[in-house]
Formats: sequence, structure tokens, C-alpha cells
Amino acid sequence: MTNDDGTDVRARLLDMLLEKVAQDRYASSTMMNLIEELLLPDEVPAYAAVLLQKMRDENYPSVTMMRRLADLAGSA
Repeated sequence: MTNDDGTDVRARLLDMLLEKVAQDRYASSTMMNLIEELLLPDEVPAYAAVLLQKMRDENYPSVTMMRRLADLAGSA
């Protein structure tokens, strides 16, 4: 979906959500669910990189985050 000015709303929304998830210490599962709905196959590596960095930043990463990443690895 593009606006009248030619911008891709899906891509802009995805970029904004990725930035929010990357910045927030405890990322919203609602935002991550929406990201996963919006992702195109070529965008999966960028999202996976965000999740990997979040896991690196935590001594005890959440099981949910690890499962999300494992699911992404399985769909690649």
C-alpha cells in the first residue's frame, strides 16, 4: 500500500516498529507480532539481527525471544 506521495506505508510502519523494538528493553510482544505479520522474506535478516542483539544484551534472554528467533530461522 502506498500513499499519494508514493511512500510505502507497510515499509514505513515496519521500520518504525523495528526501531521501537530495538530501543525498548522489554519489547512489546504485540509489536513483534505485528512485525512478523508485515515482514517480507528479504526483511527477515534485519528483524533477526534486532532480536539477536536484544538477546546478546541480556544475561538471561527470554524464552519467548529465543523461540521467535528459532521460528525465524526455521522459515528462512
